Amino acid sequence: MVTLTFRLAVGTAALMFVAASGAQQQLYRYTEPDGRIVYTDRAPPANAKNAQSKRIGANTIETSELTYQAQQATERFPVTLYTFDCGEVCHNAEALLNRRGVPFSTVNVQEQEGQTRLQLLTGGELQAPVLTVGDKLVAKGYSETRWQAMLDQAGYPKTPAPRRASPIGRVSNAPAPSRSAAEPRSVAPPARGGEYPK
Repeated sequence: MVTLTFRLAVGTAALMFVAASGAQQQLYRYTEPDGRIVYTDRAPPANAKNAQSKRIGANTIETSELTYQAQQATERFPVTLYTFDCGEVCHNAEALLNRRGVPFSTVNVQEQEGQTRLQLLTGGELQAPVLTVGDKLVAKGYSETRWQAMLDQAGYPKTPAPRRASPIGRVSNAPAPSRSAAEPRSVAPPARGGEYPK
């Protein structure tokens, strides 16, 4: 219980730190072998399950939910990005998935387990980034056109779900209800210059 509370506090603090900083940050979400979900700014360990990463900037608040179409695509054709810190190409690859609101897990090919998984997938090649959509569609190297086509074929929406916000208040153009002349009204006296109203 203490560990879970602590991890939730750390995850919340990491989200607040990322929102407060101006630079883009990498945030990870993964499941530990004992089933606990962890949010952190450090790369997940090799034994982590369902690892996902997201690059977010300042003042980002995730409030959108997946549409039914996106949920169906995610269940049938989960997306995995095999990547490492390769600069602009890998950043563009992640940005494309984030722009479309596609949930994805990442495999770090700089780690031994990630390299092994990539070699099994590509027949021995160590080229990244690589995108898999389901277990049939594999794209070696980043090509926006090809990746977009694969995501379209799997049924992912072209844009993320719209964010929902609670209305703060509504402005009405309807005229205010009229008062009868007999109704009492309270009117505050005007404040004199330089004095605070009491």
